[in-house]
Amino acid sequence: MLPAILLFILATAYRVVLGFAGSGNSWAFDFAPLAALALCGPSLFPRRFAFALPLAALLASDIALNIHYGAALFSGMMLTRYVALALITVLGMWLKGSRRPAAWLACSAAGSLGFYLLTNSASWLSDPAYAKTLAGWVQALTIGIPGYPPTWMFFRNAFVSDMLFTMLILLCLLPRTAARPAVALESTARS
Repeated sequence: MLPAILLFILATAYRVVLGFAGSGNSWAFDFAPLAALALCGPSLFPRRFAFALPLAALLASDIALNIHYGAALFSGMMLTRYVALALITVLGMWLKGSRRPAAWLACSAAGSLGFYLLTNSASWLSDPAYAKTLAGWVQALTIGIPGYPPTWMFFRNAFVSDMLFTMLILLCLLPRTAARPAVALESTARS
């Protein structure tokens, strides 16, 4: 479990360092492993930590970044991100123990899309810059607010990072889960 905890600490530090560097590196700014850790967390940790650790990593990095940028420590939009990350963790609980990479990657893609739709829809509902019409919602999902990078770029970057980090974690997880049945068989054969 110690390597998994170190992975969460590194992921949190990675997000904070990129955040301190600024959003000028827009592709790197959204390239974070937190959704992949939320998806894979239930296979890395006991059930009681599956929700707590991804959300704690997000909270720690949010607080550090909000302090750095002089933003309010907590906001309504933060709650939307936590709900989205918790839903991704539910997908991970559903997958726990699965050794099918295609299922993991499909859930990673679904988690990316769900996160994007949920957070941008919440932004559309709460931000007065968006018209509260179908056209305003489409704007929130595509070009966003003028003066900022288009929101579709956030989705693209998050999708690629979620898939990449999920694959990397799977490379570490699958050999471990594949070895368990053999070990169980050996121990029963000795008895």
